[in-house]
Formats: sequence, C-alpha cells, structure tokens
Amino acid sequence: LNLVGLFLDDYLFDPTALLVLGMQQIHVDQEMIGKISAAGQLMQCSSSLDVLFLLDGSYSIGKGSFERSKHFAGKVCDALDIHPDRVRVGMIQFSSTPHLEFPLDSYLTKQEVKERIERTVFRGGSTETGRALKYILHKGFPGGRNSSVPEVLIIISDGKSQGSTAMPAMQVKERHITVFAVGIKFPRWEELHVLASEPPERHLLFAGDADDAANGLYSTLSHPVCTATAPGCKVESHPCERRTLETVKELAGSYVCWKGSKQPNAVQALLCPFIRWKRVLIKHPSRCFRTVCPDPCDSQPCQNGGTCVPEGLDRYHCLCVLGYGGDVHCATKLSLECSVDLLFLMDSSAGVTLEGFLRFKAFLKRFLQAMVGQDSPISLGVAQYDDDVKIPIELRHHKDAFSLMKSIDALNFSGGRTLTGRALQYIAQHGLRSTPVFADVQDDLPRVIVLLTDSKSQDSVAEATKYVKDQNLFLIGIGSSLMRAELTMVTGNPQQTIVYSDPQDLFNRIPELQRKICSVGSPEGCQAQSLDLAFAVDASSGVGLENFLHLRHFVRSSCLHFVINRDVTQISLVIYGSRAHTVFALDTHTSNSAVVQAVDQVPFLGGSASAGSALLHVYSDVMTVQKGARPGVSKVVVLLTSGGGMQDAAAPAQQLRHNGILVFVVVIGGADRNMLLRVAGSPSYLVHISSYEDLQYYQGLIIERICEEAKSPVNLCKPNPCMNQGVCILGPGSYRCECHGWEGPHCETRILRGDTPRSPALLPHSHVQWSPRGLQRFSRALQHSKRQ
Repeated sequence: LNLVGLFLDDYLFDPTALLVLGMQQIHVDQEMIGKISAAGQLMQCSSSLDVLFLLDGSYSIGKGSFERSKHFAGKVCDALDIHPDRVRVGMIQFSSTPHLEFPLDSYLTKQEVKERIERTVFRGGSTETGRALKYILHKGFPGGRNSSVPEVLIIISDGKSQGSTAMPAMQVKERHITVFAVGIKFPRWEELHVLASEPPERHLLFAGDADDAANGLYSTLSHPVCTATAPGCKVESHPCERRTLETVKELAGSYVCWKGSKQPNAVQALLCPFIRWKRVLIKHPSRCFRTVCPDPCDSQPCQNGGTCVPEGLDRYHCLCVLGYGGDVHCATKLSLECSVDLLFLMDSSAGVTLEGFLRFKAFLKRFLQAMVGQDSPISLGVAQYDDDVKIPIELRHHKDAFSLMKSIDALNFSGGRTLTGRALQYIAQHGLRSTPVFADVQDDLPRVIVLLTDSKSQDSVAEATKYVKDQNLFLIGIGSSLMRAELTMVTGNPQQTIVYSDPQDLFNRIPELQRKICSVGSPEGCQAQSLDLAFAVDASSGVGLENFLHLRHFVRSSCLHFVINRDVTQISLVIYGSRAHTVFALDTHTSNSAVVQAVDQVPFLGGSASAGSALLHVYSDVMTVQKGARPGVSKVVVLLTSGGGMQDAAAPAQQLRHNGILVFVVVIGGADRNMLLRVAGSPSYLVHISSYEDLQYYQGLIIERICEEAKSPVNLCKPNPCMNQGVCILGPGSYRCECHGWEGPHCETRILRGDTPRSPALLPHSHVQWSPRGLQRFSRALQHSKRQ
C-alpha cells in the first residue's frame, strides 16, 4: 500500500502540469487492512462458477510483478470451493500471443490448482491484451460448462496494451462475462477501466495488496453470483484514496538566450523558459466496497485506557496502562497491599547525569500513580545524595498523593561525587525516623529503603549491608545491568536487586518492586504454607546443553526460596526428552542443601521432546502417596520448556488439573500461544519468555504465583491418596479410604489369606484427620512401610 510513500517528500503538485505517465493504487488504513484480512479467511464461495485468470506475462510487467500476480491468483483461490460440480478454475497467460496454461476442467481440488499456478513460468513479450480477449471470444472458457454457469474473467495486467482493447472488451462483457480488471506494478488505469465490468469501483482492483483486492473481489461475487460472505460479516462501502504517481513537466525558471534580429549582423538577448520533468503524487478521494467481519476488539473490552490487540478472528489481549494489569481487561488497579515505611534514596551525583536523575523522578511518579490510591495511607519519603545527603520529602509528611507528586516534581539535580556508602550509613541512622500517626501509639511497620543509582560508588559500600541490618532495615537496590555486581554487594542478596536493560524497562520493573517491598517480614517460600512442588525440565536437543544449564540454574535458585522439609515444602525434579526420568522424588530430600546438591548433578539428555509423556509421568509416578505426596497439600507442576514437543501435552495437563494439581507452563522462545494455553489452562498459569538469559528476571513472578496456589483450598481426595484402587470418601475436614483386598489408612497392606500371620491390625475403613504434624507421622510411617 505504501509503494509510492518513499517519494512523497520530493514531489510537489503543479495544477498546470502536463500529464505524461500515471500510476494509481488503493490506500487503506491499517485497522481496515486487519479487518479485510480476517474477513478473507472466513469467506467461501461454493456456487457453480467458472473462473478464468488472464495473466499479463509481457516484458512491461517483468518477472517480479508476474510472481505477485500469481500470488494474488492463489489468494483468490483460497475462498473458492474448487470442485468439478462447483467452482472450476483455469488460466491463460498472454503477451505477444495468448497461451493456455491449463483449462478449467484440468484440476479437481484447490490444492492442485494453487500448485499449478505456482509452477506457471513467465514468458515475456509484447502486451497484446486485445488479442487475448479475441482468443476468449473465439475459444470461449476452455474446459468450462454451458452458458447457464456464471463466467468470471479476472484480468491481471499493467494495462499497457500495444493495440486497442475497447471493442473486444465490450464484446466480452456483452456475453455476460463478469470482468475484473486487476492492476499490477504501475498500471494504466484508464485502459483497465475500459476492461472492467460496471460499476468500476466494484470491479477495478489493485493486486499490490492481495488481501484487500481478493476481499473486494469476493464482496462483488457475493451478490448475486455466490454466497461468499460469512455469518456476521457484511459488505461495506468505506472511503479510500486512489493515488496516481505522474511524470509532469514544469517551468523551473528562465535563462538568457539569444535569437536573430532584423538588423544585419546582430542578435537579441531574451529570457527563455527552462522546463524540467518531475514526478508528482496526486490523491483522488474515492469509495471502496469490502467485506468486513466483526473484530474481537470492536466491543472495546479493555478498560482504563488499555489497548486491545486482536489475535486472529476471535481472540484478543489487552495492553494495560501501568497500574491496571490486575486482570485480562485491565480492570484492577495495582496497590502495595502491604503497610511499610518506604524511603527512596536517589542518586543525584554527576555520575548519574541530569538525564538519569529525571528518569528516576519519572519512575517515582509512575510508581506513585500505579501503587498508591487516593484513599491509601501514605508512608513514603524521598532522599537524594551526592557528596551530601538531603531528605526533601520526609516520611508521612504528605497526606495525599497529589501533594506528594508536586514535591517530587520540585526535586532538583545537584551533581557532585557518588558517595553511596556514606549516604546509606546516614539514611540508616537518620532517614526513617518519623512522627507517629497517633501520639500515644508507636508504629511498628517494616522499614524499607529503595536505592536508585546508575553510577559506581566513589567510596566503600562494603559496610553498607551492616549499617542497614543493624537498624533492622530492608534494602532493595535498583540500577542498570552494569550495576548488578555493586547492587548485590550493597544489598547482600541478589534477590534484593532489580536491574533493567534500557530506560523503558525501568518502568516495567514496578510490579517486581511491589512484590519485593511486600515480601518484607515474610518467611522464605510461601509463608510456611505446605506445598508439593514438581519441576519438569525439558532436556531435549531442542533446548541444547547451554540453555539446559540455564534451566537447571533456574530450578536450583528457585528451590532456595522454599523451606524444604516434610512439613512445609517437598520438591521433586523430572527431566525429559522423548521419555521422562525422575531425578529425585518428593520425599527424597529433606533440606535445601540436599536438593541444591542433587540439582547440580542433573545430566543433559538430548533427543526429541515429549512434554506430554513428562506430565503423564508426573501424574502417575511423582504426585502419588507411594512417592511421598501428602494428602491435603497443594500440588504444583512447573513445566520448563522451549515449546517443542507440546502437541501431546494438553490431555495430560487437563488430567492433572482435574485431580487438583496446578500446571504452570514456562516457555522460552517462540511457540504457538493457543497450544500453550490449552496446556496451561489459563493465561494466569502461562509465562512466555523471549530468551533463556531473561529467565532469571521472571523468577519472582513465578514463585509468587506458585505461592498463591499454595494458599488455595484443597480437596483431600484429589489426587486420590488411596493406594491399590482404594476409593477416597470425603468427610468434613477429613477423608477415609475404602479398600478392597487391602487394608491400612491408605490401603497399603494386602489382606493375607488363610492362617498366615497378618500385619498389625488396621481397620479396612480408616478415617484420617489431616494436619501438618499428622502428615509428618504419616510420611515417616509410609517410609517404614516401604522398607518393610
């Protein structure tokens, strides 16, 4: 559509110019292009119809434009129900002489026709359009049916015929043949207008945009030739532009010239006009007819200023304004959801530059907009430092977000040396002192410092962690990726650092900062919630050894966020290629150090990938009582994959969910989103990451969602805790196993026949009351039973 856009700046329109060469095309806006393309995918013409393509194969077209003509012809075939009894398609290529490429009765299916069009070879020669039309008048539609079947002629040409086309074109249309004239390359539209049937706005098309032109052709055929319009779609007239790129001559100025005089031996000096040639773009407002289908974004589903992005014909996603990403429609505003005393310490030294300082100010304002509501209690302060430290915004000094915003706007850049160590020591001692809200009540809120810096410190920061910890403060460091090592040294923990890759990415880190602020004072992991967690890691050739090591490191560092023992979190690891292997079961390791050591030894497998077999393995061999799974405990599977081998994973994932086990899919790289959603079951349990290097930045988000699941109510009978086909019967806050041929709390002991001594007496219908301590005893008893 923008074929001539590159020339716009160089061309001026002179109304007195002489027209020499014209090039015209249809201009359609991007939103309409999307709707046109979607409509084309839905349309289908199934009537009795003979369609003959007449392709210009002359030298004026050239091989490149001829290939585009073939592409357009194939696009038209997409909506034709090609069958001997319904739509038949044939093709003639013309240049100096017409050549029948294939008659209408040659190919029986759409695929065969499209493959034959693709194999058509450019011939070259002069443009004898009139001779090609006379061939059709003489021969008819080769391989076509009788005149009772509508005939459609689609001429694809640049309209630069060597002879007259008016008479044969009129005779063709008099035979009730519907003629579409489709311009290609730089068409001569006057001639194409002569070729096309009436009305021209419905039969004159531009093949440069194949989706648009094919849609226009379908729209015209819909009534009354065939019913190509899909349900819910309608043919609409909409404004468009016909653009003509014309070569003109203009008066460029004058120059001194001489001409003869009546006087002998004399010449006369004059000013003569200087003419030059140039190209001019002229726009002609027009109307086009196209079939437009309902867009999933037409209903404006995104709230609070979110942008709707269609995904195909019936799906969409919302790009939310910062602070409104709480659900898929941008409805829920983010908030801190925790009460803390929060102080931002901003680097205002020469090293951060004025530009960096202004960026930090903008970040503070965006954080305030996203996280602090109008009625939220505000306990936020701001300090800035270079050689000295200033606290222009003290804690709880402002009662509302508006006045706090104005104070942030008033902050000024100072310059000077970057003395981060000294600034942290001062803030630890003086920065978070504030007047209590009520004089007789002393607040005891967690106290958080957020350090914003982008320049290396010019003094020692080695003691900074000690300063902060001595005052019982929680420190979070934010800076560019170049600051990662220093921020880790300052905070003493890589989990308390946030690094960004570019200025825009800084603003994307606001939700991550919110999670880190609100994790202050919480115990490791899921606040001591019981959890059975299994990692299923893709170790196939599609991942590769180097990327597999990234996945292994991710599992290792994630395990450090949980308290691993029999009463809190149990972790299992499965790796898979074409088959799945349990590296260690849920009840294998009872400490973080043991799990980390085991993860470090995990080998790379290679081969093809089958995520489905891995999920089946987790269901049957990991999340079972026999392998240490605990009844009444939340269960989560985290599938780490490159996206390969997912075709067989949807059914096993659904089986896991049906049995109360959450499937969380983390995919790195490109993969079919619809297929991934079928495996994850919900966008909330799908994380799509562009590269393995970025995996580490999503760890906080993934662990947070796992921990949310750990707090959800649990069905004690899902998955079934009863072994050996025992039936779990749910009671109020408890369950029992109904056994057949077995006995014990979980049908783990076979009932022996005859006089053989039985195992210690256990009731066949055992009633089990769940509690963490009881689970611990159950797990130990089960281990003893296994050894027996």
